Amino acid sequence: MAFGRLQRSPESRPMADINVTPLVDVMLVLVAIFILTAPLLASAIRLDLPRAAGATPGAAPRALVLAVDAQGQAWLDGAAITPGALAARLAQAAAEDPATELQLRADAAVPYGRVVEIMGLAQQAGLSRIGFVAEPPRRASTP
Repeated sequence: MAFGRLQRSPESRPMADINVTPLVDVMLVLVAIFILTAPLLASAIRLDLPRAAGATPGAAPRALVLAVDAQGQAWLDGAAITPGALAARLAQAAAEDPATELQLRADAAVPYGRVVEIMGLAQQAGLSRIGFVAEPPRRASTP
């Protein structure tokens, strides 16, 4: 058994280029993941909330978030709900904890009558704490 020296031919030189194909594959997978998950992170209900000077976010011990879009459709905790189901859900929340706060996020274009109707449903269900969510006023930019 002879041990000889392994010889390289002059054509086989070390490769000095970086293989970017795996990097591109990983980046395309990440882009696909971000494209699929981005809509889930953003709120699906587009509201133009009214602006008020005293609009500061507050935390309630237990709260239900009710959004009403410009067409008058109600959304309870992000899911569309009918008026009958809304009354039943508010009654159930009042039975579990009477101190539950209803946070009402109504679009600026919603008629006042619709807001009063929702307030009446909440009071009939036994919820007496209703919070109106508004945006703080825009500050004028200084030159």
